[in-house]
Amino acid sequence: MKHHVTVGVDGSPESRAAARWGAREAVLREVPLRLVHAVDWLISPSVPAPGREAADRWADEVLTEAEEDVRRRHPGLEVSTRCLSGRPAAALAAEAADAGLLVLGSRGVGCLVGFLIGSVSLSTLVATETPVVLVRESDAPEAAQPTRYGQIVLGVDIHEAADKVLAFAFEEADRRGCALRAIHGWKMPSMYQYAPFFDPENEREIGRTITVMLDEMLMPWRHKFPSVCVTHEAFEGPAPEQLVRAAASADLIVVGRRLRRSPLGVHLGSVAHAVLHHAAAPVAVIAHG
Repeated sequence: MKHHVTVGVDGSPESRAAARWGAREAVLREVPLRLVHAVDWLISPSVPAPGREAADRWADEVLTEAEEDVRRRHPGLEVSTRCLSGRPAAALAAEAADAGLLVLGSRGVGCLVGFLIGSVSLSTLVATETPVVLVRESDAPEAAQPTRYGQIVLGVDIHEAADKVLAFAFEEADRRGCALRAIHGWKMPSMYQYAPFFDPENEREIGRTITVMLDEMLMPWRHKFPSVCVTHEAFEGPAPEQLVRAAASADLIVVGRRLRRSPLGVHLGSVAHAVLHHAAAPVAVIAHG
């Protein structure tokens, strides 16, 4: 069983936000927190010794700062640190293998609300099957110990069996004692674009059918987590747009990504990609088969 929460830190404001979020999550789960830093260059005999020493000092400072911050906020939390060597994305993905959750920071896009997914974060995200949460630095004042958690928004694809995604969302809502809002976006079949006569009732009937399918998909999880208050909505329109809009008032947004590779490399689905770039709330990306 995987017991700890791992956070990648690099000294940036975004990584500090990730460390604080990860610490709160570790407290909720009643598990240790592990802070890790990956040296962002290849250490080889060709690198002068002063350069390696500077990298080591920087790593120590980054880890010490993050550790002191989370210990000050959560005195009873078990915290450990680890410095990794090698390419950051590969090192972080390997470190995440025995973790229950990996938390990373993401940069905001200028004055726009959103995520700028750097190459390290994206490469790490698609290289691990461990759930990953990306946290954006917030301009709002942060309480050390929030007394109440907001709702969790879950993006659901009724055409895929994604039990890992559903399990993560329900478990998070259960441990937070907060509501869960499940959202599915759909569009009319393309053949209706060429129909000479379009009956609006067909559209309404499709919407009702999809809503029933969504409800049936959630039903076993409602029985498993009876204390979680669940609402569900099926919207006609792009799923990312609805999820991003819902995330404005959410504590966490949960989306899935399929475990698949193409000849050009790893693949991140369009919904997860769009949500990661534009959602204001932390985003949990859950890999599933």
